[in-house]
Amino acid sequence: MGSLILGLIAWIIPTVNIMRRNKRGNNHSIPTLLSMGSCAVALWFQLSFNIYLIEINDYTALLDTVSTLKWVAAILIFVTISLNVISIVLNSKVLSRSFR
Repeated sequence: MGSLILGLIAWIIPTVNIMRRNKRGNNHSIPTLLSMGSCAVALWFQLSFNIYLIEINDYTALLDTVSTLKWVAAILIFVTISLNVISIVLNSKVLSRSFR
């Protein structure tokens, strides 16, 4: 449950940052770091859960979930990085216009 919430947070932060791009003087590096950090912690939670399944010898549950986890992790990383790059690019354009 924690990894799902942190994954959503990793997507919500840059989305809010993109929607607030017209605000001048905002520091956009901290939300980007928070987004990437929550993505990393969400992935760590999933790895910890897999280790837990190994420790309790529940290999059937591990085999059932590991292939899905691979794709979900890839989607989480790709979307998080994409949203943060879009946020950085759009906000850098706003900042460059404000200094003209």
